Amino acid sequence: MKIKSQRDFWSGLMFLVAGVVFAVGATNYSMGSSARPGPGYFPLLLSFVMAVIGAIVLFKALVFESEGGDRIGAIAWRPLLVIVASIAVFALIIDRLGMVVTVPVLIAMSSLAGDEFRWRGVIASAAVLTAGSWLVFVWGLKLTIPVWPAFLR
Repeated sequence: MKIKSQRDFWSGLMFLVAGVVFAVGATNYSMGSSARPGPGYFPLLLSFVMAVIGAIVLFKALVFESEGGDRIGAIAWRPLLVIVASIAVFALIIDRLGMVVTVPVLIAMSSLAGDEFRWRGVIASAAVLTAGSWLVFVWGLKLTIPVWPAFLR
C-alpha cells in the first residue's frame, strides 16, 4: 500500500499509538460507571478518542491522494529542544518555587522556541495562564500544588 501523504501518515500513526498506550495505562485504574466514573474512566475515554482520530488521519493518508505527497520537512530541533527543556525545568522547580514563579518561567522559556518573541505577549500570557492554572488546579480541582515559593509558605 502506498503512502499518499507522509505528513498525515506519521501524525496519524503517532496519535494512534499514543491513544493505545494511554488506553492500556488507563486500565490500571478503576473505571467505575458512567454515573460514578472512577479515576481511569476519563483517561480511557480520551485515549480512545485520540486513537480513533489517529486511525481516521492514517486512513486518509493511505487512501486520498495529496499534492506532492505532503513530504515531511526538516525537523525543527531548536523549538523541540527548547520546549522539552522548559517542561523539564518546570518539573524540577515547581515544588521549590511554586506555581506563581514556575508557570511564568515555563511561559518565558517556551516563548523562546518561536521566532516572534515579545515581552509584552510573554508577560500577558504568563499572567493569564498562572491565574487560570490556579483557578483550575488549586481552586477548582483542589489539587495540592504549591502556589508560593517554599520560603514564603
